[in-house]
Amino acid sequence: MTSGGPHHDREAAGADRSTALSDALARIKLSGAIFLHSEYTEAWAYESLASQDLAAVLAPDAAQIVIFHVVVSGSCWIEAGSHMVWAHEGDVIVLPYNDQHRMGGHETAEIVPVMQLIDPPPWNALPHIVHGLGGARSELVCGFLACDDRLFDRGLGVFPPVFVVTPPEGPVRSWVKASSDLVLQQTSQVAADRIAAPTDIPQLLLREVLKLHLANAPATDTGWVAALRDPVVAPALAAMHRDPGRKWTLADLARAATTSSSVLDERFRAALGLAPIRYLTGWRMHVAEDLLRTTTLPVAAIAPRVGYESEEAFSRAFKRDHGTAPSIWRAVP
Repeated sequence: MTSGGPHHDREAAGADRSTALSDALARIKLSGAIFLHSEYTEAWAYESLASQDLAAVLAPDAAQIVIFHVVVSGSCWIEAGSHMVWAHEGDVIVLPYNDQHRMGGHETAEIVPVMQLIDPPPWNALPHIVHGLGGARSELVCGFLACDDRLFDRGLGVFPPVFVVTPPEGPVRSWVKASSDLVLQQTSQVAADRIAAPTDIPQLLLREVLKLHLANAPATDTGWVAALRDPVVAPALAAMHRDPGRKWTLADLARAATTSSSVLDERFRAALGLAPIRYLTGWRMHVAEDLLRTTTLPVAAIAPRVGYESEEAFSRAFKRDHGTAPSIWRAVP
């Protein structure tokens, strides 16, 4: 009897990576909207608001926000910190940590603060920027999504400060274009006291973009992307994500990954900077947050779903992680 060989191993690791990725993305809770429609003509460039100022305008109560830009036509560069990328028609630009950024076209131009280009908030209609010197045109639709998911914890190193996703030719790319067109049609007017989108398109769009990015990102030595690419770590992640309520031990997870406990522990720490059981605790807390936020299940019913034999043991663990008991955490709006 022969083994499946390297090709089989790669396929299995790919399936495990896809499972872990799908599980993580499925639990992300997002809310937000399209907040800006912009038309630029060469030469042009601008600088965004500082992170905290933009968050205060768009979602003052959010733990963090993600910014994205859909390039409807033309092309542009975008720079956040030391990272600069180019994007072209049909691409989606993502700033996962809401870093202050600059954008511009092909020709050299003075960088203008964005608030010089639009009226100050609150906005009674979708802000619309028309800026530049009349040359080649680029059009963008910009959105934000509020999220408190640990996937967007900068310390995990899942994402760079800014990245571009080019949807593959076919249904996904067509859907991105149709979505941005539809949002523009449906968000010509917004309420005076808040920005609102009438559809779930921004959320659906970002989920698809994140999945494409994480599935196709260049290999890295550390971080969540590295973990998803690691043939030892990925199946352990998938096992934890599939069944967070199981009484996992390091030996159990090693068996799921068909490796030894010592190798799994070493590879896990190298990729994520955490021991497997510590990651499991964090994932359980994440699942618990989701259940507390989105269901009316009593704490006693949530506890076994996330691996705790008693409500008391779960409550102690949750309080260590969050600083407050789960019942109090649930009650805070």
